[in-house]
Formats: sequence, C-alpha cells, structure tokens
Amino acid sequence: MKDGVILMWKDYIYSVSKEYLFKPPAANAELISISEELNVKVPQKLFKLLSETNGVFDCFGCPLIWSTAQIVRDNLFFRDLGANKDLYMPFDNLLFFSDNGCGDMFCYKLLNGSILAEDIYVWNHEDDSRLWVASSLEEFIRGWITGEITT
Repeated sequence: MKDGVILMWKDYIYSVSKEYLFKPPAANAELISISEELNVKVPQKLFKLLSETNGVFDCFGCPLIWSTAQIVRDNLFFRDLGANKDLYMPFDNLLFFSDNGCGDMFCYKLLNGSILAEDIYVWNHEDDSRLWVASSLEEFIRGWITGEITT
C-alpha cells in the first residue's frame, strides 16, 4: 500500500494470508459486462482487483471475492426476486461481490447506479438487514480473512 492506495491486490491478499488462490485476470469484456448488465459503475478498487484476478478463492474453492460471472449472475438473480417482495426489500440498490457461505452476502450500496462511498455492508438473508462491516474493500478483505468480521 502506498499513500492509502493498493498497488497490487494479489500482493495485498498474500500479505494477509497465503491460503488464497487467484484466477487469471478478468477480460475487459467481462469487466464491462458488470456495468452493462447491472447498470452500475464498478467501484475502482473492485475493478482493479478483478483486473488482476477474476475471483479470489480459498483452498476449498470458496470465494473471498466472486468472479465477474458470479457477480453478474447473483446480482441479477436477487434483483429479479419480484415474487418475494413481501420477504425482502429491493436489491437493485446493492452490488453483491462476496458471500459468507451461509446465505449472507457482502455488498456496496448504490444510489442511482453509483457507489458514493467505499463502505462494505452485509445483507443478512434471515432478517433482510443490511449492516455496515468495513470502510473499504481492503478493510473487508483483511477483516474477513482474519476473522475480525463475522456474520
């Protein structure tokens, strides 16, 4: 990190834990598909991370950061839950990029297709709450890997 800016995401993650695996970088078309299909400007840090590795996974294949395909697929799925309007608040104001493996998902908050802050939230699938967990993507990654963030 230099002046608060992550230089290489793989190096940053590796500095926290050597137990994560990286995929080849996302192609430009894959990165663009997030913006086009979800009508959102991808946050700069997430864009840079996906440009280095199209998903980050532990040794069991569980994602720390989803691939571009999973980001698109899962966000579209939840935005299309029209039949469950009585159960959940709308999801079109969230950009999911990770999950805890038990149904809860990590996201950015959106306002008119833009992410105005780097804050990371967790959506709880049991009570539909959306709670703040980290002030940035790097804080989320460190906190989730070290167990400082729990859901």
